[in-house]
Amino acid sequence: MAVRVVVDSSAGLPADIASELDITVLPLHVMEHVEDDEVSTSGLSALELAAAYGRQLERSGDDGVVALHLSKHFSSTWSAAVSASGVFPGNVRVLETSTVGMAVGAAAMAAATVAREGASLDEVEAMASSTLKRSETWCYLHQLDWLRKSGRISTGTAVLSAALLATKPILRMHNGKLELAGKTRTQTKAFSKLTELVLERADSQPVFAAVQHADAEESAQQLAGMLDEVLPRHSRVLVEPMVDVLAAHTGPGAIGLSVVFGSRT
Repeated sequence: MAVRVVVDSSAGLPADIASELDITVLPLHVMEHVEDDEVSTSGLSALELAAAYGRQLERSGDDGVVALHLSKHFSSTWSAAVSASGVFPGNVRVLETSTVGMAVGAAAMAAATVAREGASLDEVEAMASSTLKRSETWCYLHQLDWLRKSGRISTGTAVLSAALLATKPILRMHNGKLELAGKTRTQTKAFSKLTELVLERADSQPVFAAVQHADAEESAQQLAGMLDEVLPRHSRVLVEPMVDVLAAHTGPGAIGLSVVFGSRT
C-alpha cells in the first residue's frame, strides 16, 4: 500500500497525469443558472470530504492521506477539509496551500511520486509542502469584473488596477490572496513581464511551468513559447485549458501561470 494524495478539481490536473500518478481528484461544484446565463461555484462539504478521505485511507492500507485544496481565502473547502480530517486523527493531513491551479497540481504530482516510491506520510506531506513553498502563480486577465463579482478580489484593488493597467492586469498569488503584480497595458508586454519574472526567479535552475487558459489556446501557446525560449535546460512547460471552476471566476481569455522553482542552496 502507499500514502494517497487527494486534490480538488481547482488544481487543474490533466486527467492522464492524475491517472498515471493515481491521484484522486474531487470535483468542486459548478452550477449553471439558465435564467441569467451565469455560472457559480461552491466548495465541497465536510461530509463529502470525510467520505472521500475514508475511501482513500482504506485504499492506502492506513498508510495515510495527504489532501491539497485551493486557498482558504477562495473557498470553504479548506475549512470543511480540516473538519473532515478530524474523523481520522493523524491519518489525514490537510495542507493550507495558499494558492490555486497547477501550483496545487504540481505539489500533488510531487507528493504522489514519492508516495509511489514508498515514502511515509510525513515524507509525502513534506514533499507537498516543499513544492508549494517553491511555487509562484500569476494570472493575466482581460478585465477584473469576473473576479470582483465573485468576491475573489476587493473592489479597491479592481479600481486601482483599472486606473493603472487599463483593465488588463497581471495578478500574483500572495499569502492565499490575489494582488497586483504589474503595470503593462498589452498582452505582449504582459507576457514579456511574466517571462522576466520567471527567468529571474529560476536563477539558472530548471523549472516546471504550467500555463492554463480560459478559451485562449493561441495566447497560452504564445506565452509557453516565450518561456521555452529562455528557461534553463531541462525545464518543462505544460499548456492546459483552465478548468470550469476557475474559468467561471476569471472570465474568457484569462491566462494562469504556475511555476515550481528548484531548491535554493
